Amino acid sequence: MFEGISEKLNTTLKKVRGYGKLSDKNIEEALREVRLSLLEADVNFKVVREFIGSVKERALGQEVLQSLSPGQQFIKIVHEELISVLGDQSSELDLKASPPVGIMLVGLQGSGKTTSASKIARFLKEKLNRNPYLVPADVYRPAAIDQLKVLAEQVGAGIYDTQPGAKPVEICKDAMEIARSGGYDTVIIDTAGRLHIDEELMDELKNIKAAVNPHQILLVADAMTGQDAVNVSSSFNEAIDIDGVVLTKMDGDARGGAALSIKAVTGKPIKFFGTGEKLDAIEVFYPDRIASRILGMGDVLTFIEKAQSAFEDKKAEEMAKKLLKKEFSLADFKDAMLTMNKMGSLESMTQMIPGMKQVSNNPKALETAEKEIKKTIAIIDSMTPKERLNHTILNGNRRKRIAKGSGTRVEDINRMIKNYMQMRNMMKNMGKMGKLAKRMMKVR
Repeated sequence: MFEGISEKLNTTLKKVRGYGKLSDKNIEEALREVRLSLLEADVNFKVVREFIGSVKERALGQEVLQSLSPGQQFIKIVHEELISVLGDQSSELDLKASPPVGIMLVGLQGSGKTTSASKIARFLKEKLNRNPYLVPADVYRPAAIDQLKVLAEQVGAGIYDTQPGAKPVEICKDAMEIARSGGYDTVIIDTAGRLHIDEELMDELKNIKAAVNPHQILLVADAMTGQDAVNVSSSFNEAIDIDGVVLTKMDGDARGGAALSIKAVTGKPIKFFGTGEKLDAIEVFYPDRIASRILGMGDVLTFIEKAQSAFEDKKAEEMAKKLLKKEFSLADFKDAMLTMNKMGSLESMTQMIPGMKQVSNNPKALETAEKEIKKTIAIIDSMTPKERLNHTILNGNRRKRIAKGSGTRVEDINRMIKNYMQMRNMMKNMGKMGKLAKRMMKVR
């Protein structure tokens, strides 16, 4: 995500960081490179012009020139202006209405509406304790109806039984009544799309909007289409007045232009962004966190949130007690490794940890790390229960036997034990980090 623009911006800002003093000349040079990086990432040219203008005005002022660390101050300005372009603050879904709250998803065909509908349903159910009801209103694509029915079952959401030949407006009206009588508090409508925006599509969406009066209308846009996604957002906004955007395929070859342009061009915030095919691969769009990721500063809060979601409360509590009593065994070490897999790919996690951006951009390093994780699990699986509980009994003969059983070498076992000890010591401090993160989140 944002690899191209992030790499180029970081190269430029690394030079600036090394300047002992900033002058008009080197500020102009840095801004020229930043401008090129943004344009190459397909950011709207008006947005780039305003962004560069704002950074330049602040950078050439007393704010930077009289700073004790002008390079760092310049980077701080770029970071703050990026946040401003992305939307200043996160825009949560507005669910403050009498149930059932209607959420209408619109967008072009192939943008990912059906998958996004189920992802949002899962998010509402698991994160906000809502009871969602999904409505397949794309009667032109029977496969989309069947797909949403399957996905609804997977996320545990209610689903309207759309019948062939039914009219979209009548489907939506009937679904709202069923949801109301059935105790569902949120209705997510998956509307039809087209390959291109046309009058027929917009008329149908306007009719659905008039019939059910949805509380939120979200446009689902493909981030990989760059400025086309921005143009589509503008067109839908002009026609039916959207409330926000869901950007899909952010994990693909998206240059970042759409994410950095939509709010500035349409005035409507990005609510969510998709990070993969799995039903849990969706994140709330926090402008400050995204800006930090772009500039290689990591995203510790999202990392901690993912960790809290992956570790069950009871299991996390048991692990914490073991750490305090120095009972964190190799069996627990293996469980921790397996649980981390639930947090997402190794690449996505390294992007969230400050200082690990270079690792996330290094396929060989990621491949090596993933092999080490698999090797660690194989080694621990080759141990006896007694050995997993007490690593100090692993003498030379035991290590040779384990190496043979796991298809590894004694050196691999020695390295694994060293890593285990380091992780055990590191996790003793995780309690303090967790308390700090909770305080930071409460401030929000």
